[in-house]
Amino acid sequence: MTHTLLAEPEQNCTLCPRLVTYRAQNQLENPDWFNGAVASFGQDNAQLLIVGLAPGVTGANRTGRPFTGDYAGDLLYETLAKYGFSKGAYGKHADDGLTLTNTMITNAVRCVPPQNKPITEEINTCAPFLVKRINALKELRVIIALGKIAHDATIKALGGKLSNFKFTHAGTHQIGAVTIIDSYHCSRYNTNTRRLTPEMFENVFERAKSYLEEA
Repeated sequence: MTHTLLAEPEQNCTLCPRLVTYRAQNQLENPDWFNGAVASFGQDNAQLLIVGLAPGVTGANRTGRPFTGDYAGDLLYETLAKYGFSKGAYGKHADDGLTLTNTMITNAVRCVPPQNKPITEEINTCAPFLVKRINALKELRVIIALGKIAHDATIKALGGKLSNFKFTHAGTHQIGAVTIIDSYHCSRYNTNTRRLTPEMFENVFERAKSYLEEA
């Protein structure tokens, strides 16, 4: 069985040459960083899956845990705690003892891309991991897609046609038994420009919690 058939790639995944080269550059400059394909974080029986874009260069690429160590993670983990989706204190590093409750976090692309912008080929190459990740979550009920790339990857992974599911912030879609809720990505750029406010972000998680409580 090759690792493309698994839900989690090997840390030293070599499927995307451009990303391998970028990781190698980061490894030379920061040898103590994780610098690899970042595995999903959370519970295998989670009902909520959060899908991000890709590891941030000084976030998950450094720490080895999704959304850990950068601004996007600060907002995400604060919001998860507020709505009861995590336990413990978020310490911005992978061994802070934080655990997720009924939740898993993953990314559409598992390796850090230059300028946080994966190319289409890399998104497509990484797509089987997301498909397997979703299929492995037998209790899955709700997916929060952070940004359009995550939205598109999620819709495709669930077998939907993109033309039938338009990305809009707080937009809600149904494919089979899974509800997808869209959100603008919790990046510093989006929050600094007020495209995404904390209140807007919290509304998405409040809606997710309501769907789970109704299930």
